[in-house]
Amino acid sequence: MATPTVLVATWSDGLIVISGANSEHELEGQPVRGLAPDGDGGALAVVGGRTLRQRSATGVWRTLAVSESELAAIATVSGEIYVGTESAEVLRLGASGNLDPLSGFAAVPGRETWYAGTALIDGKLLGPPLGIRSMAATCDGAALLANVHVGGIPRSTDGGATWQPTINIDEDVHEVRAHESRPEIVIAAAATGFCISRDGGKTWSVEQEGLHAPYCSAVAFAGGDAIVAASDGHFAAHGGIYRRPLDGSGPLLPVGAGLPKWLEGIVDTACIATHASTLALADQGGTLYVSEDAGRTWSRRAERLPTPSSILIL
Repeated sequence: MATPTVLVATWSDGLIVISGANSEHELEGQPVRGLAPDGDGGALAVVGGRTLRQRSATGVWRTLAVSESELAAIATVSGEIYVGTESAEVLRLGASGNLDPLSGFAAVPGRETWYAGTALIDGKLLGPPLGIRSMAATCDGAALLANVHVGGIPRSTDGGATWQPTINIDEDVHEVRAHESRPEIVIAAAATGFCISRDGGKTWSVEQEGLHAPYCSAVAFAGGDAIVAASDGHFAAHGGIYRRPLDGSGPLLPVGAGLPKWLEGIVDTACIATHASTLALADQGGTLYVSEDAGRTWSRRAERLPTPSSILIL
């Protein structure tokens, strides 16, 4: 079995490529975010804020498009590439290499109620702008979902031509993920708890049972389970990782077996990745943990990495 390669994108210093005991540093000194699979064994990423780039399976980079907008999140659906922006737009990569805005996203019902996320820190209001924090598509390609911060999870079933709101925007969603083989299952992390949809993202339930605090910042799948990162806020000193079967009900349970009870800071949006039985996650302190048995046991794989923005396993 080939050794999985873990890509760790960082907010300020490029991409860290970890394969077994080997580690390489690419795009040094550049901000990288929004890692997503390209469907051909490689990766897509936002580099330098406004450039959509593709990394081949052999580590060769090429530029696909440059945008006038700050880019944030990427999703691929049936060969189409969609990119969310910090100005709450959804763009689609055209055949000519342009990133074209989807006019239907500007007409989502209730858009006028969306707002930027804020937090009061040392007497100052801080926080990210209104924007697309994550994107996902159901495995059958029937639904495209864009997580707006703060604006819920608009959903499109016609390739982005039209969109409908789904979850209450005040749930304050931080990430949305779609299951790789079950089109009906979509999960999300929100400030109010763990969110799950059993109808492809049309309707949602929000759960908190078992969490030490309700603020959830990242989600992923591990076989038949959901993996959830929780803390008491975005700037928390520590956070925990929980899991729960997708089917049935019951509390979210802390993950151990080599993963510490408390991680350094939160595990943020897009900082949990899965591929087959391999899982990887990174906390805000730059520690990378990897499991190769669907999260049953974990090992510390790297420390003091630059602050991670997203993770992908190839």
